[in-house]
Amino acid sequence: MPSIALLTAYAIEAIKQGSAAVGLVSKTHVVLAALKRNAEELGSYQKKIIKVDDHMGVALAGLAPDARILSNYLRQQAMSSKMVFNRPLSLSKAVHSIADKAQENTQSAGGRPYGVGLLVAGYDDSGAHLYEFLPSGSVLEYVGAAIGARSQAAKTFMERKLEDFPDASKEQLIEYALTALRDTLAQDKELNSANTTVAVVGVDQDFTVYDDDDVEPWLNLLDSLANTRNTALKEEDDDEDDDDNDGDKAASAEGQTATAPAAGAGDSSDSGTQPSAESESMDVDP
Repeated sequence: MPSIALLTAYAIEAIKQGSAAVGLVSKTHVVLAALKRNAEELGSYQKKIIKVDDHMGVALAGLAPDARILSNYLRQQAMSSKMVFNRPLSLSKAVHSIADKAQENTQSAGGRPYGVGLLVAGYDDSGAHLYEFLPSGSVLEYVGAAIGARSQAAKTFMERKLEDFPDASKEQLIEYALTALRDTLAQDKELNSANTTVAVVGVDQDFTVYDDDDVEPWLNLLDSLANTRNTALKEEDDDEDDDDNDGDKAASAEGQTATAPAAGAGDSSDSGTQPSAESESMDVDP
């Protein structure tokens, strides 16, 4: 039987083979965006974002059945918190409960680690939170996170925009999430309503999943903003080209002005006037 360390490595590799999921946090909202994948053209797309409670949900990458087990466990914890304590389950307690459950599978030789990674997003009394769960049982809180295939491209984009996240509006945060998700695509693929899922939760909004036709407005927003930026960049390039052309014309005019006295000096020498020492040192025929 393979060692637990090797099984954990296999579980992490399963996450890397799954389609990408991205999460971002501002001061007021958390956004999840995930790329859905279908096994074949005749099959339906796999569900990538699961609602756990009104204030919390998860995005997955890896083995979907394992994610279903963990999300159902989270639902049980959330219902128990409401029934026993009459309050929603805090995000910190939620992620550590599934971390403890996952870590138990790494202690015995008879089980295997869960082959799935989760981005747990939610809003509780302490604000907006985003956690990343790994099969080893470790959880970390992030401002922006990405898991799944080619997720490094999304992380690179998020690192460039890191300072913009805290004060971003809900719309801006969704734009950033979709842009990061788009960076994980192969060159011949595009985001569309069939393969994209977006979820939002925040201070003024319960956990809401946008799928299929519901996600189309956000994709249209992304395209319109991208076109606006491209137009602005093109206008800036045109302005720079015009400035360069104006500079070239000015330099040409200055050159012609500087050449005129030299030509006059040549005429005076023809009339019998001796050229000065300064004119002899210039590349002008006396």
